[in-house]
Amino acid sequence: MRIVFLAPFGIRPKGTVQARMLPLAKALQARGHELEIVAPPYTNPADAGLVEQVEGVTVRNVALGPAIGLLAAPLIAWRMLRTALDQQPDLIHLFKPKGYGGLAALLLLVLRQCGLKLPLLVVDSDDREGTGGMNDQHPYSWPEKRLFAFQEQVLTRWADGVTVASRALESLAWGMGARQQRTLYLPNGPLLRPTGDRLAGRQRFGIAPDLPVLLLYTRFFEFSQQRLHQVLERLCQWLPQLRVLVVGLGPRGEERELEQAAFVAGFGDAVVMAGWQEPAALPDCLAAADAAIYLFDDSLLNRTKCPAKLAELAAAGMPLAAERVGQVGEYLVHNESALLVTSGDVDGLVEAAQRLLADRELASRLGAAAAQRVRIQFAWENAAVRLEQLYDEVRRS
Repeated sequence: MRIVFLAPFGIRPKGTVQARMLPLAKALQARGHELEIVAPPYTNPADAGLVEQVEGVTVRNVALGPAIGLLAAPLIAWRMLRTALDQQPDLIHLFKPKGYGGLAALLLLVLRQCGLKLPLLVVDSDDREGTGGMNDQHPYSWPEKRLFAFQEQVLTRWADGVTVASRALESLAWGMGARQQRTLYLPNGPLLRPTGDRLAGRQRFGIAPDLPVLLLYTRFFEFSQQRLHQVLERLCQWLPQLRVLVVGLGPRGEERELEQAAFVAGFGDAVVMAGWQEPAALPDCLAAADAAIYLFDDSLLNRTKCPAKLAELAAAGMPLAAERVGQVGEYLVHNESALLVTSGDVDGLVEAAQRLLADRELASRLGAAAAQRVRIQFAWENAAVRLEQLYDEVRRS
C-alpha cells in the first residue's frame, strides 16, 4: 500500500513527529508498505522545499510563504495536498486534525464530495485540540481557536477512519461522530534510546557519584507548580543530600519559578537544572537518576494525552512514582511496574518517591517491570499491525 502521512509541522525542532509519526512510518515500511511524510516546516523554515531521508523515511518539506496575509494558510495547505497527491497514495493519514494539514484534509474531503476520485483519509488525534485542550495552552487568536475546534470536529466526523492515542480521545471521537468500527486506539509506543552512562551523566552536571538523584523530566505545564514545589521541598527535607535533576523547560519559564521557590524554601542547592537537552545527551541524563517523579493534573488535556516522556522513562527502566491520570494507568500498574497515586495527593507522591529512593531492590524490580511492559505491550511493531488492519477495513468499506 502507498501511504502518505501529513505532518502538523516540520521534523525539527519539535519532538511530536519523531515520537509518533516517524516510528509508525518505520514500522509500516518494515511490513512492506511504501510511505512518505509531507510536512509544513514552519517550525524550521530553513527546511522549506527540502526532500530528505530521516531514519529511512522520506520527508517532503513543502515550500512556505507568503509570510503574511490571508493566502498564507490556504497556499501552504494546497501545497501539502498537491505534494501528497503527487505520490499517488492509496491512503492519506493526517496527524493532528488542525492547522495546515487540517486545511489540506478538509480540501481533500470537499474535492471528493465534488466527485473527484481521491485517496481515503484517516485522521490521527494525540491531544484534545479544542476547548479544554491545546487551545487553552497556546496564545492562539480567537479565529485560530475557532478554526482548530472546527477542524477537530469536522475531520473526526467525516474521515474514513480515525486513530486516537488515548482511551479518553477514543470516547471523544465517538462523541464527535466517528464510527466505532473505524476508530482505532493507538497509544504511543516507547522511544527507545541507547543505555546511558550513569557516571558520565552525573559528571556532566557536577553531581557526586554517591548522592541520591531524583529525576524530573518535564515540560512543566501538565501540573500545578505549587504542588511540585511542595513535593520537592518535603523530599529534600527528608533527605538533605538529595539532588533533583530537572530535564526540560517550561513554556512560561516555570523552571525559573522552581529555582526561585527552591531558594526561598532553602533547598536551592539540591536542584540541578539541566534545561533542554539534545536527544543524544538524554540517555546519560536518565541514567544519572535513581528514580523519577511524574506529576499529572486530572484535567481534560491530561486525560486525553498519551505522554511520550512517561513511555520513554518506563522503557528506560526508570523507577517511577507517578500520578494516575488517563494513559498513566494504561502504561503502568501500581506495585507491579510503578508506584501510582491519585493526582493531587502530595503525601502519597512524597511517600512513593521516598520508597523508591530508600529501597533499591524495590526500585530495581519496578523499573525492570516497567521496561518490559512498555517495550512489549506498546511496541510500535504491534501498533503497525493494528493500523494495517484499520487501513484494510477502511479500504473494504
